[in-house]
Amino acid sequence: MAPVKMDNKPTLCACKTDSYDASKTIAATYPTKDLWIFSIPLHLRYNPDKPFGFSYVKTLLYSVTTTLIVANLYYCQPLLIQMSQSFEASYEEVSRIPTCVQAGYAVGLFLICPLGDSVRRRQLVLGLILCTTLLSIGLAVTRDVIVFEVLSFFVGLANVAPQILIPLVAEIAPQEIRAFAFSLTLTGLMFGILLARVVAGLVAEFFPWRVVYYAAIIIQALVLTGLYFTLPDYPAKGADPPSWRLHWSTLVLAVTEPIAVQVILINIGASACFSYYWVTLTFLLGGPPYNYSTVVIGLFGLLGMAGVAAGPISGRLVDHIRPWHSLLLSITLLLVFQAVQVVAGGIHISAVIVSCFGLDFVQQIQTVALATYIFSISIAAISRLNALYMISFYVGQIIGSSVGTAIFIRYGWRASALFGLGLYGFQLCVVQNEE
Repeated sequence: MAPVKMDNKPTLCACKTDSYDASKTIAATYPTKDLWIFSIPLHLRYNPDKPFGFSYVKTLLYSVTTTLIVANLYYCQPLLIQMSQSFEASYEEVSRIPTCVQAGYAVGLFLICPLGDSVRRRQLVLGLILCTTLLSIGLAVTRDVIVFEVLSFFVGLANVAPQILIPLVAEIAPQEIRAFAFSLTLTGLMFGILLARVVAGLVAEFFPWRVVYYAAIIIQALVLTGLYFTLPDYPAKGADPPSWRLHWSTLVLAVTEPIAVQVILINIGASACFSYYWVTLTFLLGGPPYNYSTVVIGLFGLLGMAGVAAGPISGRLVDHIRPWHSLLLSITLLLVFQAVQVVAGGIHISAVIVSCFGLDFVQQIQTVALATYIFSISIAAISRLNALYMISFYVGQIIGSSVGTAIFIRYGWRASALFGLGLYGFQLCVVQNEE
């Protein structure tokens, strides 16, 4: 029997060695550390034999994350007067703060967002949120307005984690519910934009403005902790090309893909309409014939939030019809609601209420349809396509707020409403010509 035992020992040892070597190979191929330091929870580590599936619970979590993180871009806007007093700076000096934030965000959209197509998304998201958390500490404690402006630029630059999560959801969701899943995270993004100004303004009414940023630090730390325990470690989608090649391919997509060109043009017009409307609405309601107080004007934001809250309904609609037909339907309805604003916006308040809710609700349909349409070009390039989508959205905001406001001040509300109507007409021409 001894020889038999002797013969078995090498076999058993070989099995253990093979198993050990296999585990080493898997560990080397699929990392187990976050940022080379922290261990990834076992249930979140990538296993090719058990790929991560789509989950509505995680999608809702990403939506809330998007709301809380994108708010960092808008906290400063209602605080500028208090900042001016605190820093002993002029209005002109503090007015550069939101510009620095938006400029940093625009740079981050182009430089960082495309990386989602070549790196592990978990590491990128956690790293970005860690950066914005640390930078927010600087915003809360600095006593120099120049330092605050510089830090604001870098906060905007690093605050693009939502733009990694949003295309991630669109990528992992099944085709038949992709628009609905995307609409959930997009609703979170829009809520963050609307809520940040309101919350920051209310807090600053009763407390020093720095309390807003101390609260933001706590919120970001909680989000970072929550994602550490819930965000799966999706692998990179392929080889890691040089950064310049990713960004060059993003530019190529913007000018060579007909769908991308169409979506970019429509999105610029759509974002310009959204921005112009909410900026000039304050002037319209604050002047004759309405002469409403600031508090009453603020309540109209609830109508916009109600329209945004209907975002998941728009996702269901886009899932059941082609994105192109969703675009055509939404632009047509937007023309109708904008016509109400043109004809009676400054005559009777009911026209403002109807147009306010209608425009925001239908714009959600349009936004989801645009994103679904551009993402259909290539799942492998979804982060780069999302970067193009968001950059065009940002460009539209600049055009809408600057041009729309200038027209309102010089020619009145009806002329600015006609400007919006013209933008919707432009979108209709683009979507017809490209089909």
